Amino acid sequence: MYRVKKVINNNFISSIDQDGKQVVIRGLGIGFQKKPGEWIKDDKVEAVYRIEDKATSNKLQELVSQVPKEYIDTSTEIIDNIKLKLNKKLNDNIYITLTDHLSFAIERKKLNQEYSNALLWDIKRFYDQEYKLGLESLDIIEKKHKIRLSDDEAGFIALHIVNAELDTNMSSMIKITSFMQEVLEIVKNYYNIELNEDSLDFGRFITHLKYFAQRLFSNKPTKDTDFQLQRMIRENYSKDYGCAEKIKEYIKEKYDLNLTGEEMMFLTIHLKRISTN
Repeated sequence: MYRVKKVINNNFISSIDQDGKQVVIRGLGIGFQKKPGEWIKDDKVEAVYRIEDKATSNKLQELVSQVPKEYIDTSTEIIDNIKLKLNKKLNDNIYITLTDHLSFAIERKKLNQEYSNALLWDIKRFYDQEYKLGLESLDIIEKKHKIRLSDDEAGFIALHIVNAELDTNMSSMIKITSFMQEVLEIVKNYYNIELNEDSLDFGRFITHLKYFAQRLFSNKPTKDTDFQLQRMIRENYSKDYGCAEKIKEYIKEKYDLNLTGEEMMFLTIHLKRISTN
């Protein structure tokens, strides 16, 4: 049972669950002629949005009051599929950002106005799993709305997924993706090799870069702890440490940010692995 707090529209209600927590519930015609304080039976509820952050919950309520129900249903199905397949914690903000993006994308498609994705190639390389989920999302949209969005949109959806994984915003996500490409160019030029992008070590390096960039741009560097281990890494893998120094210099010059010794150590270890693959 859910107690009505505020009717958002005929299909959405801001309510209080049995634990006394505020949630948004969805159901066909669930809000029709309902008043605050009334109770809604569980069998009338199609979906429950449990969002802990109050500001995010308020934004969701504002969004669902403006976006057609069929687009919200589509976005919810897509997010449910993403959560099932990805098996990672996602920031609840994805209910807002992805729903808002998809509603505009579908409307633009109806007007034959689609956006190209300049980062699509890099998205496919760096976020392979998320991109595949983006393609599955296009299938869901096509099934429900009888229109097919371009693969560029699968790339945009992938960025929204990674954004929710890293708990960051879209502008930062674009910056992180560009940064990863820049670092890979430094690595390829330093070693004068083509990297084996199908290798496990390359995948690990990409994952490291993703979280490394997030820490870097959110000003959350790692703390230096084991200085003896850092010295050993620097001495034993001097060539790879040299590449890490090139990356450090680039980051300082372009972004005016500094790397800690521990970050240099982990970079060196990953560089050693991918350069010998």
